[in-house]
Amino acid sequence: MPASETRQARFGRLPERVRIEDTVEEREATATDPAQRAYDSDDWLVRYCW
Repeated sequence: MPASETRQARFGRLPERVRIEDTVEEREATATDPAQRAYDSDDWLVRYCW
């Protein structure tokens, strides 16, 4: 019986509910780097012919 009492004490009830407001984090967006998305015509050479 002690094992069942221990299990009931630990797992016998559901955890407290988490509010939706507490699950969302709001941060200001950062500006994207245009050079990161720039087209490179030789990129396929580096990726597939190396």
